[in-house]
Amino acid sequence: MKIAQRALSAQPFHAMSIGARAREIEAQGHHVAKLSLGEPSFGAPPAVREAERAVMDGRDLPYTPAAGLPDLRQDIASYYRDHLGVEVTPDRVLVTSGASAGLLLVTALTTEPGDDVVLADPCYPCNRALIETFGGRAVLAPTTAASRYQLDVRIMERAWTPATRSVMLATPSNPTGTTIPFDELTRLCQTARDRQAWRIVDEIYLALADPDVEGRPARTALEADPEAIVVSSFSKQFGMTGWRLGWVVLPDALVEAAQNLAVNFFLCASTPTQLAAQAAFTAESLEVCEQRRIELLARRNIALTGLKRLGLEVPVLPDGAFYIYFDVSSTGMSSWEFCMRALDEAHVALTPGRDFGTATGETHVRLSYAASREEITEGLERLGAFLNRSGS
Repeated sequence: MKIAQRALSAQPFHAMSIGARAREIEAQGHHVAKLSLGEPSFGAPPAVREAERAVMDGRDLPYTPAAGLPDLRQDIASYYRDHLGVEVTPDRVLVTSGASAGLLLVTALTTEPGDDVVLADPCYPCNRALIETFGGRAVLAPTTAASRYQLDVRIMERAWTPATRSVMLATPSNPTGTTIPFDELTRLCQTARDRQAWRIVDEIYLALADPDVEGRPARTALEADPEAIVVSSFSKQFGMTGWRLGWVVLPDALVEAAQNLAVNFFLCASTPTQLAAQAAFTAESLEVCEQRRIELLARRNIALTGLKRLGLEVPVLPDGAFYIYFDVSSTGMSSWEFCMRALDEAHVALTPGRDFGTATGETHVRLSYAASREEITEGLERLGAFLNRSGS
């Protein structure tokens, strides 16, 4: 029997492999400082937890429409209006089983065999696998610290080919925690639109971006480009990683096709999770999330101060999400060796850059400061002792 080539070609997600190894070490009785996975330590807001308990009262929980519960779609649309200043009709919102399902759906909607999709290098690795699953080619555009490890128009144009059909952007970015300046985001979307290419924008971490110098919250790509495809999630802003719930905002032209694909791919997202998630958009829950964003800033400062003390360079300071992308080339180790030795010898879990691309894959490491202050502090102390022992 033959295994499909797409399965044989799929690359491992090293962050998850690091997590598995960390669990093995903890099973042996050691504590691992987990600074690898993008999993907020907070959990869901209290109102969402209470709503989930209330939903599980024995009531019937049938399938929802493929696009999601109408009330939840309205809540999401109202959030864009009230907090992000853009009008989105609920029929353009489609609720998914996490942002991963949303990315799968929009890739299926926009990518055919032979299509090229431009992405920044580094970028979230699963996107490349999704593109290749549908016969497309992921064209990685090498970025540098000068562009904040993000695409700009010049970099995108260098990567453009006659077969380019879409561009994938992420702001803030995983793994770098950097945002695309809004003026540049506008130019990127306009240039891609002028070339008849889809603009797919990952805004999973948008609510965790720093306000601008005037104190205004981060701005959605839909403000610059109402016809962009936006992917978002309850996982990061609301701390609901294991709940597996996200959404996409689609241009009108894609709505019907998206619903048809969604019902065939997934039927619908989890009914009880959708019901409980409506409590995420209450004033109480949004205030909880804002306080958590401020707490993450404190954790970022702890991590940046610690890395500086250890002599580990952070070429670009993050301004969103909860990641720091730092350079380990001064240690004489590759990112993979650094991460594996840090895990085995110091019991600190980090993510090697090879997960995210090739341009900086062997020289950079991602640290997640989604962990508690205590975990971050302990992890950095252990890294210092590890570097001293290794002579770095």
